[in-house]
Amino acid sequence: MANKHSIKGWVENRNDGVIIHAESKKENLKQFFDDIITEAPKASNIHTLDKEKIIDVGFKDFRILKSENNSDQITDISPDICVCDACLQDLKSQPHRIRYPFTNCTNCGPRFSIIKDLPYDRDKTTMEPFIMCQTCQHEYEDVLDRRFHAQPVACNNCGPKYTLITDEERITDFNKILSISASLIEEGKIIAIKGVGGFQLACDALNEKAVRQLRERKIREGKPFAVMFSTIDSLKEYTHLTSVEEQSITSWRRPIVIAKTKKELAAGISVGFPTTGVMLPYMPFHYQLFEQLKTPAIVLTSGNISDEPIVIANEIAESSLTRIADAILVYNREIYNRTDDSVAIVINEKERMIRRSRSYSPEPVNLHLNVDGIVATGAELVNCFCIGKGNQAILSQHIGDLKNLETLEFFEESFDRFLTLFRVKPEFISHDLHPDYLSSKFAKEFNARPVAVQHHHAHIAACMAEHNFDEKVIGVSLDGTGLGIDGNIWGGEFFIADLAEFERYSHFEYIPLPGGDKVTKEPWRSAVSLLYLVYGKELFTLDLPFLDSLDKSKVRIIVEAIEKNINCPLSSGAGRYFDAVAALINICTHTKFHAEAPMRLESIASENCDLSYPFTYKEVISFKPIIVEIINDLMNNVDNSIISAKFHNTIINVVLTVVKKMRSDSNINKVVLSGGSFQNKYISTRLENMLEKDKFDVFVHQKTPANDGGIALGQLVIAAKRRELGLLNLPLSI
Repeated sequence: MANKHSIKGWVENRNDGVIIHAESKKENLKQFFDDIITEAPKASNIHTLDKEKIIDVGFKDFRILKSENNSDQITDISPDICVCDACLQDLKSQPHRIRYPFTNCTNCGPRFSIIKDLPYDRDKTTMEPFIMCQTCQHEYEDVLDRRFHAQPVACNNCGPKYTLITDEERITDFNKILSISASLIEEGKIIAIKGVGGFQLACDALNEKAVRQLRERKIREGKPFAVMFSTIDSLKEYTHLTSVEEQSITSWRRPIVIAKTKKELAAGISVGFPTTGVMLPYMPFHYQLFEQLKTPAIVLTSGNISDEPIVIANEIAESSLTRIADAILVYNREIYNRTDDSVAIVINEKERMIRRSRSYSPEPVNLHLNVDGIVATGAELVNCFCIGKGNQAILSQHIGDLKNLETLEFFEESFDRFLTLFRVKPEFISHDLHPDYLSSKFAKEFNARPVAVQHHHAHIAACMAEHNFDEKVIGVSLDGTGLGIDGNIWGGEFFIADLAEFERYSHFEYIPLPGGDKVTKEPWRSAVSLLYLVYGKELFTLDLPFLDSLDKSKVRIIVEAIEKNINCPLSSGAGRYFDAVAALINICTHTKFHAEAPMRLESIASENCDLSYPFTYKEVISFKPIIVEIINDLMNNVDNSIISAKFHNTIINVVLTVVKKMRSDSNINKVVLSGGSFQNKYISTRLENMLEKDKFDVFVHQKTPANDGGIALGQLVIAAKRRELGLLNLPLSI
């Protein structure tokens, strides 16, 4: 571009940004600056372009200086980028890259997954052991070449290579690797494939036996599998896609997108849900494999045993994944930063993140707030942590549920690497109010001042931070679990809040949770609790299929525990009400994965029902009238799809009723919606439209998850705001 516009001078890629010294005629400079914005690569992210007049030095040419590491400032680290069309073409045309499966350029390829330190140069990545051949070196040094300073640049002569490991042999011939891999999948076998950010397990998505076997070996009973399709056309044959869903799926980030199923794959993939998590190829190998396959779709799921982090090391894959896979495909480049596939859903024509990881992390959230020196450890489930650097909040990749040693080690390792990579020296560490969360314990043992933040305040603050405003808002946080300041479990919350503090305006009525955490795996417990709340011991006289399916002695023990308050913490969690209704209508009394009951309940809701149930609202929202009417509907054999729709419509009416009252009392018009329940497409679609129709300014998560994966961002900005105001000793609410 500099040559095109007759610019003399230099450019330098530093850890605090890109510095350009440009000398030319005024009109040339103007066009040069304009083109930097308009012609920037699709995966680039220009935050600011600051210009300063200088005295001409009289440079004779334009050159690129060696990168310097001259401060603790940092420039953004690129997420991993899907292979570009030009590189796919090079696989078939460039002599030294014919069929080379690690082909990449400055516009595509691995980034975050291979970087160890800044500035981003080859010797600070896991490409450092691979010495470039003369051809690649020439491309790397030629300013006019597409591979100029592409750090992972490589070819058949000098780059990483695949090895296919079977029971019989270790195969290194790539043509043979491709044909055998395809044959194994076509035969119904399972292959572990080393991907960008970790190993993945693949099998034929049309082969029910293979899918069932994958479930059994992986110990993944009920959670749906993601599916990769060969092309967008084959994907459209099996799913209904909106234009925004297609835009998301085909973007350079290549997330898994939850789409409505049109044509069934193997039944064991979506396990009864009317949607499928779908994606397109993003590595050269994916494209090459599909060229050999007859099937248009393969299951591609995380290479791990259920609940453990995705495997990244070849030796661990060989020792652990052989229990699942019939063959293992490895390559000899290290994955330094593990990243699962990202997951998105489109609601009201907006992409929303469910799991933010590969190709999104570690892209920062830019703030109007100084968060430097503050870190946040996130929640217990679907954990991400967050670090503050200047005015940027940098969320980690998806870590997972901090419930086992392996995931905790992944958390601690990644946390330490982020501090090193982004040059952060924490003064404050923000964490969840719950003292028993492993993320909270980590924070209290860390060498920085801990700041406790209430879970749902963090949810609201995270959404506010994403939209970059700080003022009093109406905050609605609906999720399953979060410790409240009264010692009870919260989750159906209505706040007047800003970034520093909150007032709890109203909430869902408390119900006892018999057995504590057991209710998440056994939703029938929450259903019995609600029935007892409404009917007392008369619940045993109700003629319900749900009750008939239960062991009556167990139900009596639960009732006695409620009466005597034995291990029955009180909860206002929205998730528990969804659980209870799913159990009451007998579609999910026991769960096989997190949030299964609410997901099942949403999946059957009729799209053509505007009816709802009555509720009472004074200081709190009581669900007693709702339960009575649901039982009446069950007695009258009303279809479950109608009961589900009526319940969802009631939740929408509850939120509308309360926020209208809050606006009337406070004169606040901004409504912030956060918490895992807002991943419910039925509720979010209708509620957002109704709120906007009622002239509310509505703010929802898009770049960060509404679930607990985004909560660290909220913890970070709350601590930063309290530091700014000198309120770090502020009570948790007013």
